[in-house]
Amino acid sequence: MDAQSRGRADEIDPADQWVLNPRTGHYELQLNDSAARERPKVAAPRRSSSAPAAPTAPSPGVPGPRRGDAPPGGRRGGRSRKGDGGGGGGRRKKALLITSGTLALLLVGGAAAAYLYYDHLNGNLSVTDIAGAGTGGFKKDQAINILVIGTDKRSGAGNEGYGDKDSVGHADTTILFHIAKDRSNATALSIPRDLITTIPDCPTKQPDGTTKTVRGAKGVRFNTSLGQEGRDAGCTMRTVKELTGIEVDNFMMVDFNAVKTLSTAVGGVPVCLEKAVDDEDSKLKLPQGEHRLEGEQALAFVRTRHAFGNESDLDRIKTQQQFLGSMMREMKSKETLTSPKKFFSLAEAATKSLTVDQGLGSIDKLTDLAGELKDIDLKNITFTTLPVLDNPAEKVKATVVVDQRLADPLLQMIRGDVSLTEVEKKEQAAKEAADADAKAKQDALLQGNRAPAGDVRVAVYNGGGPKGAASTTLGWLQNTKGMSKASNQGNAPSKVDATQLEYAPNQADQARALADALGLPATALKMGTTDAGAKTPMKLTLGPDFQKPGTPLAPPVPQELPKDVQQAQADKAVCAK
Repeated sequence: MDAQSRGRADEIDPADQWVLNPRTGHYELQLNDSAARERPKVAAPRRSSSAPAAPTAPSPGVPGPRRGDAPPGGRRGGRSRKGDGGGGGGRRKKALLITSGTLALLLVGGAAAAYLYYDHLNGNLSVTDIAGAGTGGFKKDQAINILVIGTDKRSGAGNEGYGDKDSVGHADTTILFHIAKDRSNATALSIPRDLITTIPDCPTKQPDGTTKTVRGAKGVRFNTSLGQEGRDAGCTMRTVKELTGIEVDNFMMVDFNAVKTLSTAVGGVPVCLEKAVDDEDSKLKLPQGEHRLEGEQALAFVRTRHAFGNESDLDRIKTQQQFLGSMMREMKSKETLTSPKKFFSLAEAATKSLTVDQGLGSIDKLTDLAGELKDIDLKNITFTTLPVLDNPAEKVKATVVVDQRLADPLLQMIRGDVSLTEVEKKEQAAKEAADADAKAKQDALLQGNRAPAGDVRVAVYNGGGPKGAASTTLGWLQNTKGMSKASNQGNAPSKVDATQLEYAPNQADQARALADALGLPATALKMGTTDAGAKTPMKLTLGPDFQKPGTPLAPPVPQELPKDVQQAQADKAVCAK
């Protein structure tokens, strides 16, 4: 609403009247009595308006629609058809909250916390069919891995000075966002764009609906996993799995415009500089000290390669992580959470910036993801970078290779769902005591009689082990260990974090015999509470720690990072230098 119209009773801006109700956690339209009596019906702004459409006030005493309720005269969950009365008082839209962290990584890859409202925002999202890449979508009872991609595609006015003018949109900034199974913490792993890696064969959906397989490549830059040869984001997901051993659930992608629109929508992102910056390439020129950046300046800050550190892409990654952390803190601030204007602006900017896979292709699905993240404290979100070394094959250093000494324990911790954040001493002491008690109870499961090999009944499933592991294990058990009543059940209904043996109390002697044969630790044994029938088999699910029968499971996951691994927590402000 412009200044000339402010104060006129017939043109009250609904955005000014929406207030957060601390009891319900929802925004409610609150007008004083005179305004409520005098205010005529005002048609909602058109979608092409620069400001997002404001919601219609509910009638006094009438509760707003619940999740899933259809609007009066409209269809449930869909956009209004012509003649449905979609503007003004015809539709009552629900406000959908994406909390801090949900889209936080979409600023270079990520937008920070954004409120998503109204069904019509579904139309803002771009959706890509990734031809079966990934797990098929995140699950509420498992760890979540979201790949956030920021491309160097120069679409939009004002972006001529950034990136490769001929780029079709490479994986310029890539962050694997791992959310813990218990939702207590998260890890944001940056993958350098100039990392030399292997890109696997990638099935990609074509405009005519057919699938074309783009041939893979060895010894190429990671950023060519997107765009090059027609590769899509599904190929980047496959490349990340090849590189890290971590399968991605979903992806989110943005280009340069997201940085400008989202930083502006939130009212600017605070940054701190230890020294003055004057970068001719990115056009970033700032004095030493604290600044609040938005629009072109925000994009220049996250794109500069010559202002900080040794002017490498690795130092730019650190700068981007600092910016994202600041954006997340800004989104968690009272000033943002209680501002209806930012509510609407962020909703429009975030959804218009996003390209996602089908598993996240609606506001409802994004809201479900937000629900999984809403309780993670910023102090328990860690930014880190895949450890790398200069490529030894190059005389002029332009690319990097994985530093296995540091990368292996880091990736093991992420795959093992181990938090990189420090736990408070009191919490840690309580956890250690609980772990010791649990270990003693678990170890007791291995104490007792062993059944004869011929009496062991077990159904073998592959829940994340090597391809063909269930079949190989079956043959080994029958032919080498004499367990003739074992059976192969193929792939498990869902993947597991580690190999596990599920059995009934009256099968304990069989479980011990099988654990001895396979070398299973006590932690792999999961005893139920009710006895099984005489011919009911135990259930052995092979996990990612399983290599082959007769070989011990993978070593325990490290609980601490090597000191040389770069990391930073999202709750801490760091000055760029």
